[in-house]
Amino acid sequence: MPFAPMLRAVLTLSLCLCLSLGAWHVSAQPAKPRIEKAADLPRFTYPIQGQLEDTVRSAERFAPFAAAVRRDTESVLNGYDIADKGTRRDLLTTLAILDYLEGQYDRALARAEEVRALQDKPADKLINSLRLRAMAQAAKVHGSSGEAFARATAEAIRRELDPLPYQVIANDVKALKAQAELVGEALVLGRIREVLQPVVASSGALSSEFASSVVGARFALTAVLPLKPVLIDAFGSYLAANQVTKPDIWAARDVTLTPARVQAPVRVAVWDSGVDTRLFGRQVLRDGKGQPRVIAFDKYSRPSQGELMPLDPALRGKLPQMVARTKGFSDLQSNVDTPEAAEVKRFLSTLAPEQYKSAIEEIGLAGNYEHGTHVAGIALAGNPGARLVVGRISFGHTLQPDPCPSREQTERDAVAAQAFVDFFKRERVRVVNMSWGGNVNAIEHDLEQCGIGKTPEARKALAREYFDISKASLEKAFASAPEILFIAAAGNSNSDASFIEDIPAGIVGPNLLTVGAVDRAGDEAPFTSYGPTVKVHANGYQVESYLPGGKRVALSGTSMAAPQVANLAAKLLAVNPRLKPADLIRLIDSTAERSADGRRNLVHPKKALAAAQGR
Repeated sequence: MPFAPMLRAVLTLSLCLCLSLGAWHVSAQPAKPRIEKAADLPRFTYPIQGQLEDTVRSAERFAPFAAAVRRDTESVLNGYDIADKGTRRDLLTTLAILDYLEGQYDRALARAEEVRALQDKPADKLINSLRLRAMAQAAKVHGSSGEAFARATAEAIRRELDPLPYQVIANDVKALKAQAELVGEALVLGRIREVLQPVVASSGALSSEFASSVVGARFALTAVLPLKPVLIDAFGSYLAANQVTKPDIWAARDVTLTPARVQAPVRVAVWDSGVDTRLFGRQVLRDGKGQPRVIAFDKYSRPSQGELMPLDPALRGKLPQMVARTKGFSDLQSNVDTPEAAEVKRFLSTLAPEQYKSAIEEIGLAGNYEHGTHVAGIALAGNPGARLVVGRISFGHTLQPDPCPSREQTERDAVAAQAFVDFFKRERVRVVNMSWGGNVNAIEHDLEQCGIGKTPEARKALAREYFDISKASLEKAFASAPEILFIAAAGNSNSDASFIEDIPAGIVGPNLLTVGAVDRAGDEAPFTSYGPTVKVHANGYQVESYLPGGKRVALSGTSMAAPQVANLAAKLLAVNPRLKPADLIRLIDSTAERSADGRRNLVHPKKALAAAQGR
């Protein structure tokens, strides 16, 4: 399958260096072409001479590139009626950063205040673009460098944060602090050198799909990195002054089934990166020889073997270090000072340029290797009637796509998708968890990196062709298994899953349920995607579960929210095996509690189980 698991802690914490500003208001004009899908946005091409890193470092070389990006970005905002706020937010992020870099501080501040009024998530309404606004306010008075500027930036951050409700903004502030702790020159420029420079070397240009990364890299290198200690202190001092534990709404809602309540075993498939079945004992479905029931394909969608992805001996020897770094990322996200967190900060913020590629690829590999086991631990918890079936996908982890998109590869992916579902049907699986996804733009990005397609329009057409094959294959596979409930993670891009065409999250089907993420208090997670297909929400913030080998670590993502709902569906079937997918969706949705703002529909396992048993 050409899609990635929705766990990328290092990317969430260290590479999101450009604050999203939201959308500058564009009045609806009937004469403007309407953009209903992200893939329908126009594309542009920017010639690059020499090394892209020089464009990032040099104000003189950056200026003409920035002018072209500004021109095209403004043309899209002014010339099209864009349905999605998130897309307009992304476009305006690029413009606001350019405003700041050009010393247009009042204009950057005006955009930020305008877009803040358009935010939907409660935390975004309060602290959207906080860092950029503080920097612009300080730069207006003191210029954009020096001790007075740094001190004024910190004061502006604290002045805005101090009166705000901690419980609403805490997760976002922790993420801002973690980003500041991890940022370093090698991390900022690593993507430029290892991902984008090969594209430039091959074609002599970059498309608009990657242009914002160049703008963001210059902003991070020249504006954010010099403020690193100041930002750490400003966010850290606020968190230290508000050491309040958010209430946990989930403990009171949870249900642990006793064996006496289980009317029949329930087969649950974790369609993911593989599972260390040794951790789950009698909950693992086994064949007549005592072997776990597993279907596996490699990243080229060729049949494979094994419940966990194979690791070469050198990497297997690094497993303890990989697990420790996973814990370190988690601790950073929670603002917990541990040796593992300190090691991750030191490691990433002091990377040498030549270390970037291997470091990031190793982190990606570790995330893939651990992901499915963590998901399985959540899906099986508290249910002695659950029986695990493993569907193992092998996700790519390299900075350069491998495999590159092609018609042949796409068709193999489609065959593999149906093979997974056919296997689940033969094994009489009732619930399948899918904490992975992809979209048409991701394919287009891979095509550009692989040097396939002469123009942006050619890549756009190829990406659409391959994506439509993949989407149709999943829709057909789901439809072929009407007795199975498929659970999808909404995605971690803070986007409308339907607008960006995420699959499976954006697919509509009678036996498919898509799940968004909230935290322990039921507050919307900063990263969670949303949209018309996202029907319910569950805890996806710092959820503890197993990694291969047995260590328990808390991770965040809609990857962690989806198996909470798979867990609930399996418990409903354990107490009432007659339920069909439509019944399960109705019970889960009707017993969930809608938040006052209407954005969250929080699952309630205790109520759902009572309803399933007629109590």
